[in-house]
Amino acid sequence: MILIAIGANLSSPRWGSPLGACRAALPALGAAGAPVVRASRWYRSAPIPASGEPWYINGVVRVETDLAPQALLSGLHRIEDDFGRRRGALNAPRTLDLDLLAHGDRVSASGEWPTLPHPRLCERAFVLLPLGEVAPGWRHPVSGLGVDALIAALAPGQISEPLQEAGDE
Repeated sequence: MILIAIGANLSSPRWGSPLGACRAALPALGAAGAPVVRASRWYRSAPIPASGEPWYINGVVRVETDLAPQALLSGLHRIEDDFGRRRGALNAPRTLDLDLLAHGDRVSASGEWPTLPHPRLCERAFVLLPLGEVAPGWRHPVSGLGVDALIAALAPGQISEPLQEAGDE
């Protein structure tokens, strides 16, 4: 099972709102050789760490691909670039963020790129809540914990709520 997180909190001239960019990322993944087989609802999430930045739109998708993790992540970075993402400071606002969360049960060796599973996925409600929608039976390959247990263990105070309507932002 290959899982990718999608997020954005800046508008772009090409895609409009962050929700527009997130929606446009779905066919872009397919064009890059990783077609989406299941997508979560979109969530509106407060930035982490807390800041005055705009709130994010987030979701998680399950894709099918024969691409190795390195090739897949390189493809995700090309999509981000095409969507106008400019890498700068850590946790900076962005027009699109695509994170490879898991690639089957792979666990990266120390120093291996990319790090799998994603090192912070267990700390983020904006990842775990939509992940639970697309892969409710998924278990973390290191801890063995299921999605529900990981959600229950989240630090309090994270705000991530599903959008109420398709056009709601």
